[in-house]
Amino acid sequence: MTDFIGDWQALVVLVLAGFLPNEIWRMLGLWLGGGIDEGSELLIWVRAVATAILAGVIAQILVLPPGALAGVPALLRYGAVGMGLLVFLAAGRSILFGVLVGEAVLIAGQWALG
Repeated sequence: MTDFIGDWQALVVLVLAGFLPNEIWRMLGLWLGGGIDEGSELLIWVRAVATAILAGVIAQILVLPPGALAGVPALLRYGAVGMGLLVFLAAGRSILFGVLVGEAVLIAGQWALG
């Protein structure tokens, strides 16, 4: 069993230093935010900021791709995002379908290019 789990001290450190500190803030957010109206000005602003940050990260990954994505041609990257967006809109704003189609186009395109 120790071969499967590995060093148990490392798992304890991972739980104590990685998992628990994040969970405390998530539970506190649930507790404090439970009574906030979803249509309130504050949450509309928070949602807009989160969307803008996500759009900025996606744009940066497209323009200046990191790691293995840098080897994928720009036209293929932009095409995959475009197809994902089209499917997202056509499927009733389904994020899952948009992401899956974007990934499929990217993988199939890279595979076809060799």
